[in-house]
Amino acid sequence: MHVHFIKNIQFTKVLKADGRLREFNFRKSNGLQEGVFTVDVSDDRGNRIVFKMEKEESGWKITDQQLPVWIKENESIFSSIIDEELSNPTS
Repeated sequence: MHVHFIKNIQFTKVLKADGRLREFNFRKSNGLQEGVFTVDVSDDRGNRIVFKMEKEESGWKITDQQLPVWIKENESIFSSIIDEELSNPTS
């Protein structure tokens, strides 16, 4: 009997966005959506904002449309962070 494990990937990065340091939590489930990360962060009032990033040819792109500008402005940084985490063999 052959058992194949696919691990969940989750990590947190603190980034400056909208003039504040914010904690962004990245999570990739081992479920059916192979090229999707879920990201969550708190806004200024403590409300959680959850959005998805999907793997495309040009990198990781935000799929949700109704997000604050300070999240959309950092899309390329999020993409780089995800690629860096996935290329790190010790994670």
